[in-house]
Amino acid sequence: MQLYNTLSKKVEPFVSLSETIDPQDKQVKMYACGPTVYDYTHIGHLRKYVMDDVLVRVLRHAGYDVKHVQNITDVGHLVSDDDEGEDKMEKGARKYGKTAWEVARTFEDYFWYSLDKMGVLRPTLSCRATEHIQSQLEMVLALEKQGFTYVIPDDGVYFDTAKLERYGELSGHDPRQAHRESRVGEITGKRNPSDFALWKFERAGENRQMVWPSPWHPRSFPGWHIECSAMSVEHLGEQLDIHTGGVDHIAVHHANEIAQSETATHKRPFAKFWVHHNFLRVDGEKMSKSLNNFYTIDDILKKGYQPAALRLLFLGSHYRSEQNFTFASLDAASTAWQKLAMMCVQLRHDRGEDDVLAESEQQNTVALAAQFEHDFFEAVENDLDTPTALAILWKMLKSDIASRQKYRLLLEFDRTLGLGLAGLQEADIAAFAPANQELDLLDLPKFLQDLFAAREAARARKDFATADQIRAQFQEAGYELIDRADGVVVQKKQ
Repeated sequence: MQLYNTLSKKVEPFVSLSETIDPQDKQVKMYACGPTVYDYTHIGHLRKYVMDDVLVRVLRHAGYDVKHVQNITDVGHLVSDDDEGEDKMEKGARKYGKTAWEVARTFEDYFWYSLDKMGVLRPTLSCRATEHIQSQLEMVLALEKQGFTYVIPDDGVYFDTAKLERYGELSGHDPRQAHRESRVGEITGKRNPSDFALWKFERAGENRQMVWPSPWHPRSFPGWHIECSAMSVEHLGEQLDIHTGGVDHIAVHHANEIAQSETATHKRPFAKFWVHHNFLRVDGEKMSKSLNNFYTIDDILKKGYQPAALRLLFLGSHYRSEQNFTFASLDAASTAWQKLAMMCVQLRHDRGEDDVLAESEQQNTVALAAQFEHDFFEAVENDLDTPTALAILWKMLKSDIASRQKYRLLLEFDRTLGLGLAGLQEADIAAFAPANQELDLLDLPKFLQDLFAAREAARARKDFATADQIRAQFQEAGYELIDRADGVVVQKKQ
């Protein structure tokens, strides 16, 4: 297995920390930056979590025991990465006329609802920042004891980046120099523009809803960066195998995590592999409510699309490449998903026909199936190359291997892709068809076409009992057969 490591700027063979000690001990400690739950989860967020999900699935297929921890940021994330502005939770509370605590639970619930719709497996552990205040406080105190912090009265406790030689190595440049060139000293009292807040103080007149006592101030709250370090160390230990996040986190958030974690624990590296996901744009633009291109999973559902079609669309681009979402591309993915779903149901019906194959033919198809299996997993284990993996899947389905082998491989591949094919029933196919419209018989799975022909033959010989039984089978599959003077019409069942 190979992954691109942002820390080394190259694709590397993946070897877990436990394997370096004992090659048979295949444990993976993976931490994923979770959502700030102040507003609705949108499809840009979903792309990141779908690809995290693929990473977990690929690791597990490769034989690793993955402990996947993901945080919920429900306090401390300011609207600016430069420690300016208000807390996003307080902003969300004012926007929606609720308490900050209510906003956090409302949008955390929506986040999990969205991920469930997308077929994303739940992490091994989900942890809220507000439930780990003590561990965050203890890490700041440890940093203070080592002399890496200073206090700005009426503002907060800051990490002194000048005292850390390797600060910013993740991005490949020293952000202290970039800050110096762009803007200097947004907050009065900062020793270096790149210094970052570990703990913030409530200012006069703020009347924040989320505050805790600390040694420095009676009403204070943790900074955004410290929560990930403290919670990952508490639940996964002082060193991680994999840390994931968006590319927008590289220069600031993750640079700060590395600085405070390695300083507090004296362990290096904090994370062996850093995996970063690129942006999703909409019609070539950044997603924004002001541009009317901000879409949630409910927006996708209301337009009649299957969540699995959106997931299939995401899988069609590499996670390190920027992806452009359009409804034309979602239409194409939806058509592909419908075809894939119908082929899956058809193969489930056809697999019994393999029993009539000659033994030599069965051996040939088994060998070819094994090659497809090898090629597919070679692709996904090569830095999660899902576009190539999908191409291999379609090639396999179009091949001459036996239906039984196709069905087995399709379900095995889908355990990594997460499209939910194993749970599809005949009735699910009807969900793809428009209501109250006559359907072309050729658009139905072959087993339904065969049933239709059998019913026509039964009616011709006046075997109406058989014809009624077949009508009932169509109804179970989600369709209505309407007998008219000019022929039989097939419609989606209402």
